[in-house]
Amino acid sequence: MRDSLSTDERPIPGAERAQHPALRVLSRLRLTTVYVLLLTAMAAWFANQGHAERARFVRHNSSNVHHMEVGKWWTMITSALVVDGVPAWAGIGAVAVVLGLAEWRWGALRAGAVFLFGHLGATLLTEGAMWVMLVAHIPGALSRARDVGISYGLVATATCLLALGPAPLRRFGLPALALALAGAWATDQQLADAGHLVAFALGLLASRSAWLRVRARTRR
Repeated sequence: MRDSLSTDERPIPGAERAQHPALRVLSRLRLTTVYVLLLTAMAAWFANQGHAERARFVRHNSSNVHHMEVGKWWTMITSALVVDGVPAWAGIGAVAVVLGLAEWRWGALRAGAVFLFGHLGATLLTEGAMWVMLVAHIPGALSRARDVGISYGLVATATCLLALGPAPLRRFGLPALALALAGAWATDQQLADAGHLVAFALGLLASRSAWLRVRARTRR
């Protein structure tokens, strides 16, 4: 019965995949897809919670000095599951674009490493500075500061993309991003604003890595 099929009736190898380019894109952006789905699920859960429950979750998952001192280091990971400071759709969309571009260019391992380097590095440095301020009894230091969100990793990854991108992006994009972040810090002077500047510097540092630069050149 199988041999009764004519050549024209038999499926052409790869034809199904050719009909679904979106699936090919998703298969190449697995890290971004998983992270976006996690953020979307968390945002949906948040939307169905009352103000008190949302505040409680943020309080227990903030990566602040108090949690570091009591050994709750896992908050540095769980804090990156919350979109904070902007509408959820905007934050998730930014992750899809920025992390997606990074994964497309460098692969999941390198893109994830840059994002984590920015998120963890900026968190540790800002909270370390806050700890020093607390020890030195400098006014304004908080041990239980609210510190959740995706922005540190996002800023570091975007900075790295600009630094490794075409010359116009390096020449104009990097200064524009730096000025925007510095302006936000000068206006509000919040912990997150300082963390964004730290993440920018970490993104520049990551872009100097030969491990990343070689991969970026081969994907152009």
